[in-house]
Amino acid sequence: MSGYVLAIDQGTTSTRAIVFDKDQKVKGVGQQEFTQHFPQDGWVEHDPEEIWQSVVSTVKAALKKADLTAADIAAIGITNQRETTVIWDRATGKAIHNAIVWQDRRTAATCAMLRKAGKEPLFTKKTGLLLDPYFAGTKIKWLLDKVKGARKRAQNGELAFGTIDAFLVWRLTGGKLHATDATNAARTLVYNIGTNEWDAELLKLLDIPAAILPQVKDCADDFGETDPALFGVAIPIRGVAGDQHAATIGQACFEPGMLKSTYGTGCFALLNTGADMVRSKNRLLTTIAYRLDGKTTYALEGSIFVAGAAVQWIRDGLKLVKHASETGPLARSADPGQHVYMVPAFVGLGAPWWDAEARGAIYGLTRNTGPAEIARAALESVCYQTRDLFDAMRRDWKGKGNDTVLRVDGGMVASDWTMQFLADILDAPVDRPEILETTALGAAWLAGMKVGAWPKGKDFAKRWARDTRFSPQMDAATRKAKLKGWDRAVRRTLTE
Repeated sequence: MSGYVLAIDQGTTSTRAIVFDKDQKVKGVGQQEFTQHFPQDGWVEHDPEEIWQSVVSTVKAALKKADLTAADIAAIGITNQRETTVIWDRATGKAIHNAIVWQDRRTAATCAMLRKAGKEPLFTKKTGLLLDPYFAGTKIKWLLDKVKGARKRAQNGELAFGTIDAFLVWRLTGGKLHATDATNAARTLVYNIGTNEWDAELLKLLDIPAAILPQVKDCADDFGETDPALFGVAIPIRGVAGDQHAATIGQACFEPGMLKSTYGTGCFALLNTGADMVRSKNRLLTTIAYRLDGKTTYALEGSIFVAGAAVQWIRDGLKLVKHASETGPLARSADPGQHVYMVPAFVGLGAPWWDAEARGAIYGLTRNTGPAEIARAALESVCYQTRDLFDAMRRDWKGKGNDTVLRVDGGMVASDWTMQFLADILDAPVDRPEILETTALGAAWLAGMKVGAWPKGKDFAKRWARDTRFSPQMDAATRKAKLKGWDRAVRRTLTE
């Protein structure tokens, strides 16, 4: 069997397809950005057809760059932006509305109404989640409420719901399979992570017909085969995981207590808690890290909505730089005497604050503040938010984790300046791996392992290699002062 595995990494702002060889080395990459739609303040949408076309195009591009054909690929693994919600017609495969993106806040009022009715503890007990527009459940309800005739058609079995992974599986298999994996199901607000099944009580509360839901499989499982008309031959699809879970796998965080943080559009930290479903007392999420061979491994998760998106705003909104990579050097040149804080609540604040109505703010501006200080504040905001998560996890995880090493990945970790500040503000080591494509690598491992082309978990973990360790260098007094300023800025921004 060929050791080549193809990973489809369908992200928030771009789609990537990556071919890995049997040694988990990158052989070919295809990447394509797609349009972000902002119909109203706090609303974010994607065109499912544009996403689909980007997947087909990037797969073909990755194969071409690797000088391979589809026949050379042993299996496909899929990883995806989580919570982004699509409902489509089972007969045509066409979506009934644009996809509602995980960042979208249009269902804030619905969440507030359910909280006021005292329903949040029930949702949290069963799903590990909080009532927030971030998750798919209230997005499904909105689509069924707002698209004419949608709820009746859903009840009649004419429509299908899926997060992006399920939509892609449907399209790739020519409509033969309607399925998701446990990690994506766990982000819907209607999946019971203790019993590993859709929850009838929660579905009733949100008025979601069960007929619309996909089958839930393990992360490494049989997700059908691609339609031969797409790439020339049928390729087995054998792995699916939400992006943060795939990154946890790609970082080989298989042991309880291991922690990774991914810095993409948002920032998401996952702490492996093993078979222990830890109930957070600090407004973190309890989620499924992965499910293999029917065995569920749980995690504590902290979700930051804006990380790399703050850098994109510096580039595209303020036009202070032409390329995101310029922000690190620019931040390094900032005046150390200025104490500027950015709270990037462009779409609300995530963990541990969970304020859907908060909006971004910058504090400490003076006449001498310029692009360098604003760039520094944007990068530092990501590190401060990570510190908030880090502290909450330390409190929740049975007092353990004080010696935790943070494994990092995602586009922002290429900046040495940012990673050093992260280590400084965490007062903990930060490890950057040799392979930065950890999300795609995790999806590839699921598929490659399932078909026997790649090693099992322990042998895969042995191959994880560190590129750079960033150790704390900041003195305690400076760290304390900076954190005090950050805390003051956040509390000024909160609306609740």
